[in-house]
Amino acid sequence: MTDQTSDTTPNQPPLRPEAEVLAEARRRSRRSFIGLGLAGLAGLGGWKWLISQPEDEGIPRPLRKVLDANGRLSHAYYKETRLAPEFARSRARRPRVNGRYGLKSELDPETWRMQVQAYGTDKTQEFTLADVQALPKIEMVTELKCIEGWSVVVHWAGARFSDFLAKYPLATRSGRPVDPRNPPADLAPYAGIVTPDGKYYVGLDMDTVLHPQTLLCYEMNGKPLTPEHGAPLRLVTPLKYGIKHLKRIGTIAFADTRPKDLWAEMGYDWDSGH
Repeated sequence: MTDQTSDTTPNQPPLRPEAEVLAEARRRSRRSFIGLGLAGLAGLGGWKWLISQPEDEGIPRPLRKVLDANGRLSHAYYKETRLAPEFARSRARRPRVNGRYGLKSELDPETWRMQVQAYGTDKTQEFTLADVQALPKIEMVTELKCIEGWSVVVHWAGARFSDFLAKYPLATRSGRPVDPRNPPADLAPYAGIVTPDGKYYVGLDMDTVLHPQTLLCYEMNGKPLTPEHGAPLRLVTPLKYGIKHLKRIGTIAFADTRPKDLWAEMGYDWDSGH
């Protein structure tokens, strides 16, 4: 004769009645709904408080403080010896145009001139594209990263910004040439770059200006720049997002304080490093 097995296994509590289970589910649902509602009200109150705060460069000051903290962290990580990865030329592709700020006015490349204001004075010096092309030509194949999340490998060619400042010492009060390995004590801490029509402008710290991969660029993928990509001369600095890669350079000025920056005014961090 065999033993009959029971409906419950040892040490397992009996099943609860269905009505009791449904009642407990309703109680938990009410608690969850109330908890989510309170969290939502707290979030709404926090958002109302946030947007009521005074603005700093186009966004509420608390958000600007967070972005500035991110910028300081990015800058602390930014070193002359830290280089953006380089790739085989076969991987280079044409990037998206992705915006025409500063490019809508007509421009004759033959009459284009770059205006550079010397640090600490009102003196301005003009440069032609030939002046920039006379400097050592640097080529690199790096990744252009956009704040929108896409990226593309591009073959760039131009002159190092640091070579330009070594040849034309406009970034020091004394007129001393700039040596990135031993920067002069009177070197400007910032540079501001603006398109000829003034519609696009970026600010750079001097560490970025002197980085060996920061170029005054006049070629892309083996050909002269096209108008929509910044002809005749644009900025390329691959450790920064594309919003810093100003197309169609018009003027450069050196300053003691952080220059204005279009995308920082739109709510992005001024440093824009990655």
